[in-house]
Amino acid sequence: MDKNNKKKQSGMKFAVLLTLLAVGILAAIVVLTNQQTASTVETGAVDIAGQPMLGESDAPVTVVEFGDFKCPSCKAWGEMVYPQLVADYVETGDVKFSYINVLFHGNESVGGSLAAEAVYEQSPESYWNFHKALFVAQPTENHDAAWLTPEKTLEVAAEFSAIDQVQMKEDMEKQETMDKVKADEALVEEHEVAMTPTIVVNGQTLEDPFDYDAIKALIDQELAEEN
Repeated sequence: MDKNNKKKQSGMKFAVLLTLLAVGILAAIVVLTNQQTASTVETGAVDIAGQPMLGESDAPVTVVEFGDFKCPSCKAWGEMVYPQLVADYVETGDVKFSYINVLFHGNESVGGSLAAEAVYEQSPESYWNFHKALFVAQPTENHDAAWLTPEKTLEVAAEFSAIDQVQMKEDMEKQETMDKVKADEALVEEHEVAMTPTIVVNGQTLEDPFDYDAIKALIDQELAEEN
């Protein structure tokens, strides 16, 4: 074989390798794009006006949790994901976080929501601590038992001196914050929430609320688009 033929074959091999490399890169991009698309569902921005909010009001990214105080998965999310989210993004001013009550567990969910909204009405600065304490009070075993009672919510509220228990008890008995609970129920229906917790980042719902890497990637993407 002469030198010219060898050069031609070498050139062809190099061209084939470049083509295969390009195809491989394109395939990888398609796979990654499909994975990113599959991890979220566009459900629309959630109106958090009047809702409990943690973080700076002008933060560019809004993260909303649709949760239920009776839900063990919500308790787990609050222990495993929420603290990291707060440390990485809420405390830096990049994210504002809000919580919407879901009533999937019936009367106890309603009662817990009424209690939390009553606390928020009279002592907004106590809300998030009460919120966390109510989840802590959720039993790790037999959580389906009737534990989320008015007595339990008042017992939890007693841990915080800023909460007027007499006022809170009266508010719950008269269901003074039922309009707030109904507003949350309307948001649940509007955004077709089917599980708790449901996590929404700037109108996009995570298919796996426990995938913090996916939450982080979505927040970072939203922040990049803001800049």
